[in-house]
Amino acid sequence: MFFSAMSIGLLVILVAISLYAFRSFSIVSSSEHIRTAAEIVRVHLTESMINGVIDKRESFLKRLMEVQGLASARVVRSPMVEQQFGKGLSQETASDDIEIQVLRDGKAQYEIIETSDDTLIRGTIPFIATNRGSPNCLECHQVQEGMVLGAVTMQVSIGSLKNKALLTVGGIVVVVTLFSLVAIMLIRRMIQPISTTAENVEVAVQRALRGDFKAKVDQLTNDELGQIATDMNRLLNFLDDGLNRIGANVARLTSRTPSPDENQLTATIDMVEGLTKAAHFKQAIEEDETKAEIHQRLAKALSGEFGINEYSIYEMVANKNQMTPLFVDGASTDSCRWCDPQILVRSEGCRARRTGHVVDGTLNPGICYSFLPPEGETGRNHICLPVIQSGGVGNVLQIVTKIADETRIQGLLPYVSVYLREAAPVLETKKLMETLRESSLKDPMTGLNNRRFLEEYVDTLISNVQRRKGRLGVMMLDLDFFKMVNDTYGHDVGDVVIKTLAKVLRQTVRTSDMVIRYGGEEFMIVLVDAPPEDVDLVAEKIRASVEAMEIHAGTVTLKKTISIGVADFPTDSDTFWQAVKFADVALYQAKETGRNRVIRFNKDMWTDKQY
Repeated sequence: MFFSAMSIGLLVILVAISLYAFRSFSIVSSSEHIRTAAEIVRVHLTESMINGVIDKRESFLKRLMEVQGLASARVVRSPMVEQQFGKGLSQETASDDIEIQVLRDGKAQYEIIETSDDTLIRGTIPFIATNRGSPNCLECHQVQEGMVLGAVTMQVSIGSLKNKALLTVGGIVVVVTLFSLVAIMLIRRMIQPISTTAENVEVAVQRALRGDFKAKVDQLTNDELGQIATDMNRLLNFLDDGLNRIGANVARLTSRTPSPDENQLTATIDMVEGLTKAAHFKQAIEEDETKAEIHQRLAKALSGEFGINEYSIYEMVANKNQMTPLFVDGASTDSCRWCDPQILVRSEGCRARRTGHVVDGTLNPGICYSFLPPEGETGRNHICLPVIQSGGVGNVLQIVTKIADETRIQGLLPYVSVYLREAAPVLETKKLMETLRESSLKDPMTGLNNRRFLEEYVDTLISNVQRRKGRLGVMMLDLDFFKMVNDTYGHDVGDVVIKTLAKVLRQTVRTSDMVIRYGGEEFMIVLVDAPPEDVDLVAEKIRASVEAMEIHAGTVTLKKTISIGVADFPTDSDTFWQAVKFADVALYQAKETGRNRVIRFNKDMWTDKQY
């Protein structure tokens, strides 16, 4: 189309130039023809006047008309000639404005006259008086040199020239048209493979942008253009195969089912980006210190990354049939919102917790009886995802969705599952670490905190006491003659005695107080914000309870007593550990003075030999 338009444009320009050239040539040629004929007429008239045959001039003009192409010729006299020789013949008087103008200013004028049969060029040529030549004008005319004596008006036909010009232009048009057609056919033959290949490449690229890499580019030639088609097909095959493998592997990682009409490239990019973000999420939670930080990061990801604002994160309570809400709708809480609160004390009521499978209320509405939205929150469904840890459900993520948003949530589930899958082993590791740490801080026999726990917690304890300007009652306790139990009845009976004592101690003090197995049969009790008189009462209560208890170990029934030393922080000492030392000194005093008694520390007990 481009070359056709260009050929037509060039043809139009060529025709226009040719017609203009022929027209200009015809006008110039006819004008010169008229000038030549006018000069002949002037010479003849001059000769006729000299020879006295001027009266024969009309016949000369008639004979002049026989010249081919000359349509008419007539001579007009100027007023000065009429004044000298009279008006002359009737046709020798100026008949129009052009002849009058020429007689006045002595300048030749030409015009083109179109008739129904022909095209004429009319020229009016003035006769100017001159003294050149012999004979000359001034010999007969009584005028000054340069004066206008008359004019000759002639009409020359250019119809034949016009027809020849049209035939010539027509021939040129035919030749140029044929040449253009041949050139266009040759160009089309050369360009068509290029344009076809370009169109095929464009179609293939557009399909590739939509995720379809199965388009093919036909190889039309065996030159560089054919090589482009071959390389394009190889590239498309490579991309199709590569994306299929990447998409399949990523889909397996995300457990995502590809949609038949989805953009394969966009879907693969989204999946890879999702896995990348999940990897960053895992790296972040691996560096978190506690499970609480991991749960908080997961909650932020749900709202920030996935735009899920209605959800609940639950944690299973170890060794108990209970669940604890951690986050609900982005806020840390300990109560349910979207479920029956009974699942907190009986976790078997949670279907995801009980089965360990995904519970999708969007596909199966009403599948879980424990899903109980609050009043006024209608039009909701739920999807519960269990987080498997050590072969069991460690956490449950409940996503609550509006019906209009279910399609979007379903599309996000594979990526949310990746986050949960990445979080599961990290949560399990943190849980094991907390268990190990807790076990290292607790006495495995009695379940009481041990001395190591006190060493780690004492700074926090003292800071809180000092900030509140409170006090601590410190008791050191030791069973009387415990070694005799082990020696007489064995360590199994001794263990029963220790466990029974630990139970009595826990039951006697408040939950805010600390009961610590300090070592062997020795215990420590720290009473928080207890005045000295209350500490003494608690210590006496413990002593009496131990004295009254009966310990049954198989067939053996034992009764034991206990000695207790009491000190106060910061009344007795500015440092906690010094107060512990003072309580131990008081305990030693109780042992020395007969056992089974409570003795409070006083400064007289502290001698130089104890430093």
